[in-house]
Amino acid sequence: MAELFDEIVNLSKRRGFVFQSADIYGGFRSAYDYGPIGVLMLRNVKDQWWRSMVQLRSDVVGLDASILAPPAVWEASGHLASFTDPLVDCRECGARHRLDKLEDAEQCPTCNKRGTFTEARDFNLMFKTQAGPVAETAADVYLRPETAQGIFVNFANVLTTSRKKPPFGIAQVGKSFRNEITPGNFVFRTREFEQMEMEYFVPPDQADQWYEYWCNERMDWYRDLGIAADQLRLRPHADDELSHYSSATSDVEYLFPWGWDELEGIANRGDFDLRQHAEHSGAKLEYFDQATNERYIPHVIEPAAGATRTMLAFLMDSYAVDSVNGEDRTVLRLDPRLAPHKVAVLPLSRKDTLLPTAREVFDLVSPHWMSDYDETQAIGRRYRRQDEIGTPLCVTVDFDTLEDRAVTVRDRDTTEQDRVSIDRLEDYLRGRLGF
Repeated sequence: MAELFDEIVNLSKRRGFVFQSADIYGGFRSAYDYGPIGVLMLRNVKDQWWRSMVQLRSDVVGLDASILAPPAVWEASGHLASFTDPLVDCRECGARHRLDKLEDAEQCPTCNKRGTFTEARDFNLMFKTQAGPVAETAADVYLRPETAQGIFVNFANVLTTSRKKPPFGIAQVGKSFRNEITPGNFVFRTREFEQMEMEYFVPPDQADQWYEYWCNERMDWYRDLGIAADQLRLRPHADDELSHYSSATSDVEYLFPWGWDELEGIANRGDFDLRQHAEHSGAKLEYFDQATNERYIPHVIEPAAGATRTMLAFLMDSYAVDSVNGEDRTVLRLDPRLAPHKVAVLPLSRKDTLLPTAREVFDLVSPHWMSDYDETQAIGRRYRRQDEIGTPLCVTVDFDTLEDRAVTVRDRDTTEQDRVSIDRLEDYLRGRLGF
């Protein structure tokens, strides 16, 4: 399993999925840049989440709230007072650790000495900065540690303008920032990350049933996009793990090389957030049900997923090494919906006679699917390169194409090839890709 992790990290840099941020300056710890291939895959992960959570539903709308927020928001939410991790330092080697993540609370995993930790102290995870032209008069503001609060403070705005009524949801995809004590495991835990989060507002007496519904829905989403069932689990939190506002929380976990770890949390948050913001702001954050002539503060079910760690899980789960014609090859068996490129157009040769037709084919398919065009190196090497980045179908333009106006389409997983007329290529690819 450790070898798989190293192979994914190496593949990510070699093929342009993920680069260490500021690499030419020695890198910046816990910060990563998504390269030409990675940015496409990450976008696909977010697009598939948005499609399932917003586009295909009539009861969920979208939002894009500000990253910066004043202290009043975080005071009401409880983040200023309690958004902390327990921090300890090793007096022997100076290493810093989260106490709650240590397997042995007495032994430093860095130097293996026992009894060397300082007293645990709370470490606030929020990034603070100032807004204003002059430092002496600037106002304190915070980078959001989660996207949820932007949804809660916009509840009344969305309720009025969308004309929805509970049960309904507000979804958001965006950056969050946490000053993690011990970031690590590549892009799994970083100080800057993207969340895919939805707050689903329900009548109080329906909260339990909607909590169960969203637990099942979210597990199905990962399985539908190809993650193996035995690599996933839904783990309910024990009572001593629950946040003070939560009556129930379950994590969707994936079996990473370092063990089971969270992709997404689904929480029954009750009415804590809306009630807190109503009390601190003086605004009415409630719903009036005309049918029953009653007012109530909705309860909230929150499915909150990490986009970047979810992409990492899809990469790991799709990674395979097999043999083609007696040679080992690396392949990402990604669901076509997640593949960075759906189609690659490959002229068999760089001879001038082939290139105009190859460009014609690329121009035919690229309006419909994200496509790659590659005319460098031998065709076998180009196939291997597309296999490594998960491209489902390769379209080869050869010298026979000039005579019969047909191309060869190669399947990533089976390596089988079909001869297809250019005139019906679009329909053929649509049938193979499923969209």
